[in-house]
Amino acid sequence: MVTFDREGRWIYYFRHGETFKRSLASEVHLRFRRTTRQRRKLTGPEALTLFSEVLDLAQQLEGVTRGETRQRLRGEVLQWTPDRLAGESERFSSAYRSIAILPPDQYLSVVLQATEGCTWNSCTFCNFYMARPFRLRSVVDFRQHVRGVKDLMGSGLRLRRGLFLADGNALALSNKRLDPMLDVALEAFPGKDLFGFVDLYSGDRRTDAEWRHLADRGLKRVYIGMETGLDELLEWVDKPGSARELRGFVETLKRAGLQVSLIVMVGLGGREFRQRHGETSQELLLQLPLDRQDLIYLSPFVEHPAGRYHERRVEAGLTPMEESEVDSETARLATGLRGAGLKVGRYDIREFVY
Repeated sequence: MVTFDREGRWIYYFRHGETFKRSLASEVHLRFRRTTRQRRKLTGPEALTLFSEVLDLAQQLEGVTRGETRQRLRGEVLQWTPDRLAGESERFSSAYRSIAILPPDQYLSVVLQATEGCTWNSCTFCNFYMARPFRLRSVVDFRQHVRGVKDLMGSGLRLRRGLFLADGNALALSNKRLDPMLDVALEAFPGKDLFGFVDLYSGDRRTDAEWRHLADRGLKRVYIGMETGLDELLEWVDKPGSARELRGFVETLKRAGLQVSLIVMVGLGGREFRQRHGETSQELLLQLPLDRQDLIYLSPFVEHPAGRYHERRVEAGLTPMEESEVDSETARLATGLRGAGLKVGRYDIREFVY
């Protein structure tokens, strides 16, 4: 099965138990299962071969279809030769800086990079923005960026549901700085809901009225890297905030009429923290004023061998959890949270494709 956007570019290709996802930059990611989940990125030559395979399938279909389907195949899909599709990498680079990560439910949103990097950028477990100092775009630069994104998307915008304000915590900006950018974004993409990451230590600086203002402008849901409900573990990974502060912040967001998504890292702290991390995180989540519009993400922790977390873990003598242990703990937490009526999803950063 192949899925195309209305520009004729294929996005998903399912073949004999293998799932291929093509990014806007025409990078191809493969996911499959061999006892455990497996994933890898295709090389350039492999991607070109796959582009040819999908084009051959489309040509075969064109010969046996009629009406609008044949017209779309001829006018949209068959125009994308392997070389032309590979060339989308250059067009992507002219519109975007590297997109580090998104929540899974936002993979089909339009990403608009109001900022670059992360205002904190000191958590030991995160390497998304290590070489990218935080930078705010000017309104003029942002307007040009939005035009480039709109041109890159083309008719493929029909697949895109919302607008995600990037990078790591664009919602850390004051409303005075955000409002002109929202004017630009909503003028270019009218009627779309707004989403974005926010961290606890900067997001909590807004008043209830300021959050309600953003909700009135179209902000629908904010995503918070909770990571854990255990204050000791937060401090150990240099993550600002506490369970008490998170409760107050979520209450503020809910009073403003916003949906909330909280991300928990399953496996953070290794086996030695497993029980306390799991118990306190579940307990905290059950105390929060969440409903079925909110979303909890359980994210398998991925340790980067060259990162600061790895160095600190080795020094402390902590034992990383095996993937099967992380999967087991994820299933246990999901069962308990869903049993309380909460909405829970899996968030594997290794499978991110935009």
